[in-house]
Amino acid sequence: MTAERGLPDVLRGNNGERIESVDEWRSKRRPEILALFRTYVYGREPIDRPASLTFETAVTPGMLDGRAVRKQVDIRFEGPGGRGTIRLLLFVPDEEGKGPYPAFLLLNNRGALTTDPQRQVGSPFWPAERIVARGYAAAVLDVEDADPDVDDGHRDGVHGIFDRFDGERPADAWATIAAWAWAARRAMDYLETDPDIDAGRVAVAGHSRGGKASLWAGALDERFALVVSNESGSTGAALSRGKRGETVQAINDRFPHWFNRNYKSFNGREEALPVDQHMLIAAVAPRAVYVASADRDEWADPASEYAALLAAVPVYRLHGFNGLGDAPFPAPESPLIGERMGYHLRSGVHDLTAYDWERFMDFADAGALK
Repeated sequence: MTAERGLPDVLRGNNGERIESVDEWRSKRRPEILALFRTYVYGREPIDRPASLTFETAVTPGMLDGRAVRKQVDIRFEGPGGRGTIRLLLFVPDEEGKGPYPAFLLLNNRGALTTDPQRQVGSPFWPAERIVARGYAAAVLDVEDADPDVDDGHRDGVHGIFDRFDGERPADAWATIAAWAWAARRAMDYLETDPDIDAGRVAVAGHSRGGKASLWAGALDERFALVVSNESGSTGAALSRGKRGETVQAINDRFPHWFNRNYKSFNGREEALPVDQHMLIAAVAPRAVYVASADRDEWADPASEYAALLAAVPVYRLHGFNGLGDAPFPAPESPLIGERMGYHLRSGVHDLTAYDWERFMDFADAGALK
């Protein structure tokens, strides 16, 4: 697969030397890979956890027909450009003598109707009831709380709060996908403080552009035990080299605010990128990763999403896990559960469905979170 697409060797350092051990991976190659993605793709965030970060929580018992406790958390922070709030919604199973619970955190890119805190409007995009019924806490945040999904010159959201540049914004400055990933990490800061949550068993998940953000958050932040990417396509789970459907140029032209300015220099020349998305997946190792595709989602290119997973397998093997091995591309509704790695192809179009969620939780049940 690596040779066929001309991919960068995930186990060969920038100096050309082969990575032979987990220690070399952790001390040399993984930091190199993250630095390359910051420089050329997602951008370099100016701050990690703000010193000003606080949490304000409202708790409501007896939700979901008495099966859950609802927590509405305002994650607050401030910087040179003002103050911001990310709203985290959380339903925790309420069972006598059980807990703390593993959790799924969804980076929601579909607006507030999909995450109704009253649950008068249920959506398969975030089936909180089913997640709780299977023994997981269901957490969600709206990514636009961190940064609006518009090309505004990165003046609003967390960019406006924390960026302070003299003159032109740097070509490697963080962009919108990086801001959303930053929000996921701040949600994890809260989840670590919640006694009802097992912070060592938290999955970050996202669909489409949210899936791009979940992968970047999970690659950066080793506190996430499982990283789930649903139909994230270009600059998400799918390889850029040899990709069908949406290309680097197509995504940069349509969504210029998602990635940093350096990334635009690779429009039409993916082969010149010093990275490809198998390296992002590999940066999650040895933690668990799950990628999902839909057979009619040609824009995302399921074959390229699956190829990226297989191309990351050598890093999982370095850590003692076989990943998905050399399993062939599966038929629809034939999920694959390997060692710390899973995949399914669903019949249908670009969406996040109840079927997808059931497979994510099957994978978690098989050992990723339990």
